[in-house]
Amino acid sequence: MFTTRLISGIILVLLAVFFVGQGGLLLFAVTALISLIGLFELYRVLKIETRSVGVVGYITALSYYGILWWEGQQHLTLMIILSLMAMMSLYVFTFPKYKTEEITGAFFGVCYVPVMLSFLYQTREMQDGAYAVWLIFLSSWGCDTCAYCSGMLLGKHRLAPVLSPKKSIEGAVGGTVGAALLGFLFASVFGGQMRGISDPKLVCTAACAIAAVISQIGDLAASAIKRNHDIKDYGHLIPGHGGILDRFDSMIFTAPAIFFALTFLG
Repeated sequence: MFTTRLISGIILVLLAVFFVGQGGLLLFAVTALISLIGLFELYRVLKIETRSVGVVGYITALSYYGILWWEGQQHLTLMIILSLMAMMSLYVFTFPKYKTEEITGAFFGVCYVPVMLSFLYQTREMQDGAYAVWLIFLSSWGCDTCAYCSGMLLGKHRLAPVLSPKKSIEGAVGGTVGAALLGFLFASVFGGQMRGISDPKLVCTAACAIAAVISQIGDLAASAIKRNHDIKDYGHLIPGHGGILDRFDSMIFTAPAIFFALTFLG
């Protein structure tokens, strides 16, 4: 299992370097594809993956990415509102076919996966996106690694004892500090190439620290959904890791966190 997980991890890193490095249409298409797969995984857990409300969710996700590509961020709020109206209309006119939880779950899924993950592409398209986008990975995967190491060495106080007994407060702090340090080191090397950020070292360090805290919430949130529905993994697409949501659970949160942190701090 460890060997399989290691090989898959290396392949994921190489693919990330290639697709993120290319940016543009290729990264946009890959992000959209990952989002749709992740949305399907979530809907499968909620048992609405092939139902009409799930179809509305898929159409919403595709529409969201279509608008994002052709119109930028214009009209996205309108699209989200129309999606909710469509789902509520389905709820009303087919009553009592759907439960409230299924409608809210379908709408939640669109915001949780496609919308939030789209900020990977949106960060890449920022002025310094060719460099800034890597902060998403540093604050996500970097935080995971640092949290694991510091938790193994120093962990004594449980962070979420019922939800994830192995995670510790010491690990969470170590992950945050480690991600911040990685952001600082990254800016020390590439900060001179960033033109839209006034103080790259300070901004990248702060952005990674903020995103690292949020990434751990994302990780625990994905675990909570699995616990609520009594499943181990969201899927088996990535050998040794599970599904898209198992591997990208924290990145779903760090992508918008980095985007907005750089927007306001930069």
